[in-house]
Amino acid sequence: MGEAFVGPLEGPAPESEIVRDMVKRAAMAAPVVIVVFGLIWGVNGAISTGYAIAIVVVNFIVAAFLDSTGARISVGMLMGMSMFGFFIRMAIVFGAFFAAREASWMAVVPFGITLVVTHLGLLFWEMKYVSANLAHPGLKPKAAKASPVAPVPDLPARAQKEF
Repeated sequence: MGEAFVGPLEGPAPESEIVRDMVKRAAMAAPVVIVVFGLIWGVNGAISTGYAIAIVVVNFIVAAFLDSTGARISVGMLMGMSMFGFFIRMAIVFGAFFAAREASWMAVVPFGITLVVTHLGLLFWEMKYVSANLAHPGLKPKAAKASPVAPVPDLPARAQKEF
């Protein structure tokens, strides 16, 4: 049983592909969220929202890096980096908040809302695009466009009788 956790995982590392897609989605949603929160809480709300989105994106990038690095070493290392990496990354998120909480631009409510909703929102949004199939780890493969197929001509009456 212990030998299964010693060797590295074979195959492609889908983490970087998935996190790249998440960053694209965050870049699409960020301007809208920043403008909406800026209209509600003013300039400080917009800055705090941008700061929270940046923290979320960096958190996901670091998580993907740690997981792919751990998988190259061994399955046990992957599990350890996932678990302890989560605790360390959450400590860094809280540290980033506490470092800026007294800043003149920090609006705590939009920051907190953005932090939680962006984490969960990006994860749920990405679930639609991630393949839960070991044949295609990472993002679901793009569907190929169907090419028009020429119709099959009817068999002559004589050929139909023979079958």
